[in-house]
Amino acid sequence: MDRASLLSTFYQTFAVQAEILARAPGRVNLLGEHVDYNDGAVLPVAIDRSVLIAARATRQDIVHLNALDLGKRASFSLSSVEKKEDLAGQPLPAWAHYPAGVAWSLQQAGYALRGLDLVYTSEVPIGAGLSSSAAVEVGFGMLWNSLCDLGISRLALAQLCKRAENDYVGLACGLMDQFASACGVAGHALYFDTRSLEWHPLPLPSGTAVVIADSGVRRSLKESAYNERRQSCEQAVELLRKYLPAIQSLRDVSPTEFAAYGYYLPEIVQRRAEHVIKEIARVNSAVNALQRQDAAAFGALMYAGHVSLRDLYQVSIPALDALVEIARRLSGCLGARLTGAGFGGCTVNLVEDDRVQMFIEDLKNAYHRQTGLQAQVYLCQASAGASAGWL
Repeated sequence: MDRASLLSTFYQTFAVQAEILARAPGRVNLLGEHVDYNDGAVLPVAIDRSVLIAARATRQDIVHLNALDLGKRASFSLSSVEKKEDLAGQPLPAWAHYPAGVAWSLQQAGYALRGLDLVYTSEVPIGAGLSSSAAVEVGFGMLWNSLCDLGISRLALAQLCKRAENDYVGLACGLMDQFASACGVAGHALYFDTRSLEWHPLPLPSGTAVVIADSGVRRSLKESAYNERRQSCEQAVELLRKYLPAIQSLRDVSPTEFAAYGYYLPEIVQRRAEHVIKEIARVNSAVNALQRQDAAAFGALMYAGHVSLRDLYQVSIPALDALVEIARRLSGCLGARLTGAGFGGCTVNLVEDDRVQMFIEDLKNAYHRQTGLQAQVYLCQASAGASAGWL
């Protein structure tokens, strides 16, 4: 749905014009998967698919949500948002926990909010590994930040949105998704150190394009083994402290040290830790590749990352493996890997500019022949981060 249609829908719903429009993009992670909650560095890109929210402040403390893509509505009171109940005292539906969680997080941080009438829509597919939930959170955060003149920086807003997902929604995600949605830079990947919170943009390799392939297989992150993987990482740190007492996270373990001490971990924990430690090293190598504009080297690191996610972290599925294997055989593809938490969703591909359209068609056709599934494959542009503007 475009801007004009969204604003028209708002007027049809509330019989008044919207006064503010907020946008927050999804993200695709080029490299650094499952390392953000291990203090590692990541390389996401904000994408040109976004959540759009049209809203108007009210004099009440009530938030009226109209989720157009879901065809559902819900309302909650800002003064009792911690109860996770609607105005009738019934449990809020799960989809409403994301905007309600942002309201809760902002108020917990001491910010005064206003009630809203709003409608919203999303171009970011749910369950595809492109951070649809983070885009919703950041969009609502940006909306209140602008509407209530809160003066929150982009990075601080991302942190508050992360708290909403961790402590209100109940998913132990890292900061990468909210950071990328809030802080995206057009035409650039974002190097983000999740420990120091330092970051800087890096230009994508010249002569290349980012292509996303949606496998068509959906997953719910809360129902996946995401939290189990995180617990394995924490267990690895505890056990490795016997040999490396100063470590705080797997980020502090070098590949050389892990080669010496990883043997003492339980097999599953060892696999999880090996992925994280080597993935952090791959990100550092990828930064060097981007700085020298070496697209082939960057792509090779993407392929290696997928193998690690498949065999060590074990978050891939046959459909994602098929997309990567097919892409690797196609002319012009420099690198491919699953993106997001795994268990379904999308792959990200680095493709030579002049081969993009042929690559898209060949990947869709070969994937359908091999799996019987239809993939949505599309060119992706690195976009700017979230914004909000008065109408």
